[in-house]
Amino acid sequence: MFDPADFPKPTLVSVNGVELEVFEAGRQNAGKPIVLCHGWPEHAFSWRHQMPVLAAAGYHVIVPNQRGYGNSSRPAEVTGYDIEHLSGDLIALLDHYGYEDATFVGHDWGAAVVWGLTLLHPNRVNKVINLSLPYLERGEKPWIESMEDVLGGDFYFVHFNRQPGVADAVFEENTLRFLRNMYRKNEPPREPRPGMSLIDLARAETPLGEPVMSDGELAVFVSAFESTGFTGSVNWYRNLDRNWRLLADVNPIIQQPTLMIYGDRDLVQKSERLTDFVPNAEVVSLDCGHWIQQEKPEETNQAILKWLDQRDAA
Repeated sequence: MFDPADFPKPTLVSVNGVELEVFEAGRQNAGKPIVLCHGWPEHAFSWRHQMPVLAAAGYHVIVPNQRGYGNSSRPAEVTGYDIEHLSGDLIALLDHYGYEDATFVGHDWGAAVVWGLTLLHPNRVNKVINLSLPYLERGEKPWIESMEDVLGGDFYFVHFNRQPGVADAVFEENTLRFLRNMYRKNEPPREPRPGMSLIDLARAETPLGEPVMSDGELAVFVSAFESTGFTGSVNWYRNLDRNWRLLADVNPIIQQPTLMIYGDRDLVQKSERLTDFVPNAEVVSLDCGHWIQQEKPEETNQAILKWLDQRDAA
């Protein structure tokens, strides 16, 4: 397990009208940037196992707490969390460090942002590495509408949009319990139940499966969300249909070399059509659940470094 005291100290960087809390490793490797983008409900600390390894491999590792998280800004307007703002933060971060482009790595919602960033600003992304969440096709109907049709109003994406504030309040009342219950692995299968699953998870007294991290590591996430609440981070979900509209006229094909890492036991489904939209994608699957880089840090690091070495040698 990782000692939180070993995590780098952050700096606050003013970009794109907000301040981002940014953690770095390998500053001596200027000129070879790699930007790691966390998911939900996470924190830059979720990349603690990757940062020193990538720095040792010669990369300048840049890990922001994105807007809504940690000590980064939390705009009040819901629309302040759409893909234009989230990708704009990352572009402004590259400008801050003087980089034309970088390799971007994303997990979960961070992967969604990296996909969107690459569509909106293809000249600023040289390689893509995404974990868990594959490329999301832009169908004829907005995403939340489509999810509501197929999965119903209690599906958490839909619930966050149709009942704003309800889930946020439950998470905030049960921050430790919610995050403790969320960060699990090797969970036994569960029968689907009526109701909003994440609200039930936040209130469940007994977690299932095994913890992904130590109590000390978990405390970093708990402390951050006790400070910020959840609304800023949940507002990312509340922009899905807005993002669908913002991407309407964008070329949907991603040409960059791409590594897609799945967890075989992740509830997020793999894409059967990934290479239709990401023709230069390679796929690696690891024997784990959703929290890939935290559940299988060594295997994740090996997969990333092997793929990067092959790209650099090409």
